[in-house]
Amino acid sequence: MTSQTRPARRWIKSPTWRAILFWVVPAAFLGFFFYQPLLALFRLLVSPDWGFSLVELDWRDLWEPLKFTLFQATLSTLLTLMVGIPGAWLFSHFTFPGKKTLKLLTTLPFILPTVVVAAGFNALLGPRGWVNLGLMALVNLDTPPVQFLNTFGAILVAHVFYNSTIIIRVVSNAWSRQDIRLGQAARVLGASPWCAFREVTLPLLWPSILAGTLLVFLFNFTSFGVILMLGGPQFTTLEVDIYIQALHLLNLPLASILSILQLVCTLGITVIHNRLSTRDELPQTHRSQTIPPRRPTHGWERLVVVILIVTLFTLLVSPLAALAFRSVVKLDPDRGERGDIQQGFTLQYYRELWVNRTGSLFYVAPIEAAKNSLVFALITIALTMVLGLLVAYALRQKTALNQVLDPLMMLPLGASAITLGLGFILFFNRPPFSNFTFPILLPIAHSLVALPFVVRTLAPALQSIPQSLRNAARVLGASPLRVWWEVDLPLMAPSLLVSAIFALTISLGEFGATTFLTRPEYPTLPIAIYRYISQPGALNYGQALAMSTLLMLVCAGGILIMDHFRMPGKDLF
Repeated sequence: MTSQTRPARRWIKSPTWRAILFWVVPAAFLGFFFYQPLLALFRLLVSPDWGFSLVELDWRDLWEPLKFTLFQATLSTLLTLMVGIPGAWLFSHFTFPGKKTLKLLTTLPFILPTVVVAAGFNALLGPRGWVNLGLMALVNLDTPPVQFLNTFGAILVAHVFYNSTIIIRVVSNAWSRQDIRLGQAARVLGASPWCAFREVTLPLLWPSILAGTLLVFLFNFTSFGVILMLGGPQFTTLEVDIYIQALHLLNLPLASILSILQLVCTLGITVIHNRLSTRDELPQTHRSQTIPPRRPTHGWERLVVVILIVTLFTLLVSPLAALAFRSVVKLDPDRGERGDIQQGFTLQYYRELWVNRTGSLFYVAPIEAAKNSLVFALITIALTMVLGLLVAYALRQKTALNQVLDPLMMLPLGASAITLGLGFILFFNRPPFSNFTFPILLPIAHSLVALPFVVRTLAPALQSIPQSLRNAARVLGASPLRVWWEVDLPLMAPSLLVSAIFALTISLGEFGATTFLTRPEYPTLPIAIYRYISQPGALNYGQALAMSTLLMLVCAGGILIMDHFRMPGKDLF
C-alpha cells in the first residue's frame, strides 16, 4: 500500500467525513427546496417592489387569527385528551373481542386526508347525511334539524376524531411498558389504588402524555382542511387566513407575515416536542414484568369498557362507515334528497368517475385526478426513499455533526404545508421551474412533508442491525456493495416498505401545499374531492364520496401493512 493511499483510507474511515458524504445530497435538497422558499417569505417583506411597511400594518390582522388559532387548538387538545387517555387505558389494560380491529380502525383517522375526514362527517351529519335524513323521515321534516357543518363544534369534533389516535397510541404504548412491580410495591406499602396511580403510574406516564399533547396541539394549530371545509368562512385560523390573503386577496406581504408568525410558533412547539421525546424512553422491561392485558372482571370494569368501546366506535368509526355506505346508496332525486326514499344500492357514483358527462374541454375526470395523485406519489416515494436512506446512514455515524444537521432536517415537520406552498410560489415563480409543463414542484413539496416520517422509520431500523453481521460478510470476502445488498437491505426491507407506504399515503392525501401548487390540468384526488363536494347536485356529491371512499380504502390498506411490519417494541408514533 502506498503512502498516498493510507491518508485517503484514514479519511474515508473518519465518521465525520462519512457523515458529510451522506449529508451532501439531503442537505442540498433541503437547503434549496425548503430553506430558500422560507427565506423568500422574509425577503418579500423588505422588497421595495411591494412598498410594504410594518408601520401601516393593522396588528389586529395578526392578533385575531392567532387568537382563534390558539383558542381552538387548546380546546381541541383538551377534548382529545379526554377521549385519548381513557382509550389508552382501555387498550393497555384489557382484552376484548375485536380489540385489534378496533385499534386499527381508531388509527386510520390520523393517516386520512382532511378532505376525506370532511366528507365522512358530511355523510354522517351534513344536510344530506344519515342523521339528518333519518330524523327528517322519522318526524316528517322539510329541513335538516341538525346543523353541524359550518359550526365551531364541527371543528372541535373533527380535531378529536383526527388526533385521538395519537394520544391512544403514545400513552397506551408507554402504559403497557411500565414495570408492574412498581405499582405492586406501592400497594404493599399501604397505598390505595388512586394513590398508587397518582404517585407511581402518572409520573411515569407524564412525559408520554406531554409529548403526545404537544404533537396534538401542533396538528390542531396547523389545521387547514378541517377549518376550511367544516368550519366555514366565519372561522379564520392562521392557515386559512394565509390561504385567503395569498390566493383570494393577493395580499402577499400580509400572507408572508402570517406565515412567518405561524412558522415561529410551530417551530417552537416542534423543538419542545423533540426534547420531550428524547426523554420519553422508558427502560426496557421484561415482558413478564409489564402490565398484562386481561379481560374485565368487575362489573364496573365491564360497564366502563363497553362505554369506551361504544364511544370510540361512534366518534372514530361511524363517520367512515357513513362515508362508505353513502357512496353506494342512491336516494330519490325527485324529492331533493330530504327525508328521501332510498332506491337501494348503486355503483353509479363510481362509474361516473370515468365519464365526462358535460363534454367540457376543460373537464378533468376524477380518474385522471387519481392517476395524477399516483404519479406524484411514486415520485414522492422515490425521492423520500433515496434521501431518507442517505440521512439514516449519516445519522448512523457517531459524530457531533449529526447533532446540528438532524434537527435542521426535522424542521419541515414543524412548518405548515400552507407556509411551504406560499414559499414555493414566491421562490419558484421564475425559470426553469415556471417553464416546466409537468408540476414537478408538487411531489417535491410532498417529499418535504413526508421526509421526517421516513427518516424516523429508517434510522432506528438501520441502527438495530448488528455490526457483527457486516463484519462477518466482509471477512468472507464481500465487497461493501454486496454487504449492503446481502445484509442491510434484507433486514431493512420491512422498514423500507413502511416508509414507502408512509410517503404514499402522505402524498395521496396532502391538501395544504397542493392548493397552492396544483394546476387546473393536473388536479389531485384531494383537490378533486374538494371541488366536487363544494358544487351543488347529488351526482357531484356522490362522486366526491366515491373518491373519498377509494382514498380511505388505500389509507386503510396502508395502515394495515405498516402495523404488520413495524419494528417490535416500536409504535407508529
